Amino acid sequence: MTIATGLVVANIYYNQPLLADMAHTFGVSDKKAQQISLFTQIGYATGLLFIIPLADMLKRKRLILIDLVLVIIALVASAMAQSIILMMIAGFLVGVSSVIPQLLIPMAAHLARPHERGKKIGFVMSGLLIGILLSRTLSGFIGEHFGWRSMYYIAAGLMVLIWLMIFLFLPEVEPDYKGNYAKLMKSLIQLIKTQPKLRLAAFRGGLCFAGFSAFWTTLVFLLKQPQFNEGSAAAGMFGLVGAFGAVAAGLMGRLSDKMNAYKLSGYTLGLILISFIVFYFSSHSMAGLIIGVILLDMGVQATHISNQSIIFALIPEARNRINTVYMVSYFIGGALGTFFASQVWKTYQWSGVCVIGIILSVIVLAVHMLNYKKASATEPDVR
Repeated sequence: MTIATGLVVANIYYNQPLLADMAHTFGVSDKKAQQISLFTQIGYATGLLFIIPLADMLKRKRLILIDLVLVIIALVASAMAQSIILMMIAGFLVGVSSVIPQLLIPMAAHLARPHERGKKIGFVMSGLLIGILLSRTLSGFIGEHFGWRSMYYIAAGLMVLIWLMIFLFLPEVEPDYKGNYAKLMKSLIQLIKTQPKLRLAAFRGGLCFAGFSAFWTTLVFLLKQPQFNEGSAAAGMFGLVGAFGAVAAGLMGRLSDKMNAYKLSGYTLGLILISFIVFYFSSHSMAGLIIGVILLDMGVQATHISNQSIIFALIPEARNRINTVYMVSYFIGGALGTFFASQVWKTYQWSGVCVIGIILSVIVLAVHMLNYKKASATEPDVR
């Protein structure tokens, strides 16, 4: 499950270090090329909304195998795209179909014992984090030496191997929900209305990932500026630096089983704010960027795991729908972060992107602290 999670989620992020190369291939501006990443993230949010709830209603393994076939088709279409419009459409389809990690993570929570749920989620999430970060390293290297189209053909081949691995080794999980698809989708609204912890987790996750996406979709353009004069491979290498966050993912999973989740999230959100302050003063410093990436990835991933530990404990039979609400919010935040960063980059460049990250971090930290005080005030005194 961890291997499949890492390799499938990578499909969404291969394009980020390659955007400048795609802009050159299709003869468009950097800003236009950034829309490929935007459409991929919008596609992912769409897949989360319409595909993930089905896992409460259909057999999980069968759904994953069908979805993987769609992933392979979308990746081959991306490799063969002959215009920026076709690449955006293919990117959207890659996003829609690459939602398998969000089928596997609730499955891990379902199979885990309650007192080990955070630990198991953290383990699978470490695979997700490594996939997100090393996808940029791999695609940057492949793009530099073999061209960006080669990356998508390689990705399609990896998905064929994952299909075989899932078919042979993944156990089947029977669904709990007995209603129809329309009622299933309506129940999402009810979950939002009745679960304040889910609403707060969705808000935290969305704003954190907005800042994360703003950084990663503009980093390649900063590195191509004269003070660095680096290519897509250098942008990809930052994924290796961020892989330190994978260590944090496992640690935070264990901590979330033992520590107050609200308090833990306060610390991890603080890391994100500090990272963007470091980035602001590092437009000419490679060392500063490296320190900032470590702090950002640790903060975002640790907050994500803390959020998931909270929401998966709410209603066991609705875990996939709960995850849908959370992850749709998460990737809508990511898409908005990419959009605003691409708009700000043209006029304000790196400083503007960092200011976006700082503002988002301050907002989410303030909302979190206000809700933490409310939650603490309503808890009984057990001393």
